[in-house]
Amino acid sequence: MVHGILNLAKPGGLTSHDVVKRVRAVARQRRVGHAGTLDPMATGVLLVCLGRATRLIEYLQASPKRYRARLRLGVVTDTYDAEGTVVEERPVMVDRETVEAALEPLRGSILQVPPMYSALKRGGRRLYELARQGVTVEREPRPVEVYRLELTVWQPPELVLDVTCSSGTYIRSLAYDLGQALGCGAHLTSLVRLASGDFRLEDAVPLGELTGERLPDLLLPLDAALRGYPTLHLDEAAARAVGFGQAVAGPPPEEETGLARAYGPDGVLLAVMIYRPEQGDWQPRKVLVDQEQKV
Repeated sequence: MVHGILNLAKPGGLTSHDVVKRVRAVARQRRVGHAGTLDPMATGVLLVCLGRATRLIEYLQASPKRYRARLRLGVVTDTYDAEGTVVEERPVMVDRETVEAALEPLRGSILQVPPMYSALKRGGRRLYELARQGVTVEREPRPVEVYRLELTVWQPPELVLDVTCSSGTYIRSLAYDLGQALGCGAHLTSLVRLASGDFRLEDAVPLGELTGERLPDLLLPLDAALRGYPTLHLDEAAARAVGFGQAVAGPPPEEETGLARAYGPDGVLLAVMIYRPEQGDWQPRKVLVDQEQKV
C-alpha cells in the first residue's frame, strides 16, 4: 500500500467519487479518499489521499479554497448552475457599479442557505434526492467565510468572480444570492478551483496523466497536509508513548488551535497532537503510524 497526497486537476464531467475510483484502480488499493467535493461541472484542484494520508482528510478539507467562477445574469436554474433546468428568465438592467455594490454584503462572515441540489441530508436522505422528486424543504442557513470576492471580468450578461472562501461554501449559492440581490437572477456557468489551502492548480497533475508508473513520484508526503502546524520533535521514549496514543509533556503552543505535528527521532511523522492546558501535556489526536510501525 502506498501513502501520500495527490494534487490532481479534475476534468469536467466527473464526480469527485469518479476520480477516487480511478485513483483506486491505478494504485490498486481501496484506502483512497478525496478532501473536498467538486461538482461534476467543476474543474481544478482535487486533493486525493492514499493510505495513511486518509487520516488527514479533515485537515485538508478545513483549508480555505480559491475559485474562478463565471456567472450568467438573467437566468435562474433549479440547481443554481448550468446543469440544471431553467426556471426563470429576467431582463438584465444592471451596470458594473451595481454589481460591485451587491457583492459587498456577500463578503466576510455570512449566513448561506445551501442549495436543494446538494449532498446534505434531511431525515436520512440526500437533499438532491428530494429535489429530483420535486420536494423542496427548508434549509437552515450555515455560517461561512468569504475572505475575498472580486469582480474580475464584466461582459454582461456574464461576469467572472475571484472567490476565496472557507470550507463548506457553495459557490452556486453565491451566484444565486447575487442574482437575487440584483433582481435579475443568475446561475453558475463554470467553476475552476484554483487552490485548496497551499495546493495550487499550477502544480496539479491532470487526471489523465496519472499512471501506476508515475504514481510514486507524484505522491506528496503526509507533512504536506500539515504545513501550517508547529512541530514537536520527540525522543525515543516520547515517540513510543505517542505511537500507543499516550500523552507526552511539552511546551504550550503559540497558535490558538493548540495543534502540532509530532516527529520521532528518526524524522518520521507520528501524529497530530493537541495541547491540553489543564494537564499541561500533548495528547495524540490522530496517530499516523500503523501498529507495526510504532516504535
